[in-house]
Amino acid sequence: MTPRAHPTNFIEYTADFLSSPEFNMGGPRIEITNVRTFNRDLFAMLDDSPTLADAESAFKLYMNAAFAIDVEQAPTSARTPFRSCYLKLLQGWGFDSNGPEGAVMKGWVESRFGLRPSYHKHPLPPGDAAAWAPYLKEKMDSRFHSNSIYSQLDLLYEFTQYILRRFVHGERTHVTLYRGLNLSEASHLTRRACCLIWLNNCVSTSTDPDVAGCFGDIIVKIRAPVSKILFVNNLLSISPLRGEGEVLLIGGDFWVTPQS
Repeated sequence: MTPRAHPTNFIEYTADFLSSPEFNMGGPRIEITNVRTFNRDLFAMLDDSPTLADAESAFKLYMNAAFAIDVEQAPTSARTPFRSCYLKLLQGWGFDSNGPEGAVMKGWVESRFGLRPSYHKHPLPPGDAAAWAPYLKEKMDSRFHSNSIYSQLDLLYEFTQYILRRFVHGERTHVTLYRGLNLSEASHLTRRACCLIWLNNCVSTSTDPDVAGCFGDIIVKIRAPVSKILFVNNLLSISPLRGEGEVLLIGGDFWVTPQS
């Protein structure tokens, strides 16, 4: 077991394998244990939805019924009492992935997939309690855990996977994404040579290399498994992230190619 992996998770693969380049090159499907079983009504509604717009409407209705959140107002309303909502988390991530919302999302990946974060505000070396303390405090903030927020993110992931396979990518196992890295992250990369790098347990990527270049000194191309995509910003009519082509990706060791 590597220092970046937990011994247990909520999927059928070990965290060691999930984080490995072998998994990322193969791209097998993932299901979070019991999410589809315990939410059969949602997936029956999705099966009965002939279009992506209909499927989105079904998802909104189900999330509102299950968690009493109005997804049309969740990203922007300041007039209602705070209620933890996956859209507010996504919006917070869009402003700052190292903020409290980002910690909650990294904590969800840690819980469900067994992948520890390697960075939150600063590097998180294994065994360094002082470095980990701010992250642990933020990920457990009671503001975000009053409305089964991890269960909301479970459903967001499974909904995203359903939509990508049914309406977007079909049987494709991989997509091409781009990420901008700063010089310290990319110090070992060689121009145009394929290199193995570790991506944090949850990271923002983009379908557009020019957009990715706004967030780092070196752009890398990633052959990403569809099964590791948590959310695609233009998948919903409400786009809570800032970048139109932003894609949230579950991390690990990836072979990447620097772009000139």
